[in-house]
Amino acid sequence: MRVVIAEDLFLLRDGLTRMLEAYGMRVAAAVDNGTDLLSAITSERPDVAIVDVRLPPTFTDEGVRAALAARRAVPDLPVLVLSQYVEQLYARELLAGGRGGIGYLLKERVVDGEQFVDAVRRVASGGTAMDPEVIARLLAHNSGSVSALSPREREVLALMAEGRSNGAIAEQLVITERAVAKHTASIFVRLGLQQSADDHRRVLAVLAYLNR
Repeated sequence: MRVVIAEDLFLLRDGLTRMLEAYGMRVAAAVDNGTDLLSAITSERPDVAIVDVRLPPTFTDEGVRAALAARRAVPDLPVLVLSQYVEQLYARELLAGGRGGIGYLLKERVVDGEQFVDAVRRVASGGTAMDPEVIARLLAHNSGSVSALSPREREVLALMAEGRSNGAIAEQLVITERAVAKHTASIFVRLGLQQSADDHRRVLAVLAYLNR
């Protein structure tokens, strides 16, 4: 798997590079600004880009804007945002395409290398990896769109957004996997998702839920 990293802090950029390579990934480019990120993505065509939101020169939104531009230049490019901040507007922009391959993790909440690498792989394969705090912030402004779902269905879907399997959701909610499957099927029906590969519908359900 080929990865492009955009992170302005040298120690974190170097640490990410070493960790990913230790897990068998190839870092095609590691840059510290949005311009170089866009250039690296269009030239290297990586399997996934890991991007900080705030990059030089203004440290406002260069990173995510470059990621959005890259997704226009390289359609369906998987992007994992790794930031200190929950930028709701840009999270929504990334979700707006209705496609998978999207993640948004908060730096201070990443405490396990294996889990982080799993999130990278999940996003690269077209799935989602959303930090619970990001989900909470997005849903706080989406209350009207979730009225069709029961409280338990909203819990299940929020855990799906984190990329959890049915087994992991069942363990978290202390219910059976069969119950999770029933809730998941109900979610698909309520969101109007037609029959297709289950993994694909899970991604579409998460995107529809967070992007409304």
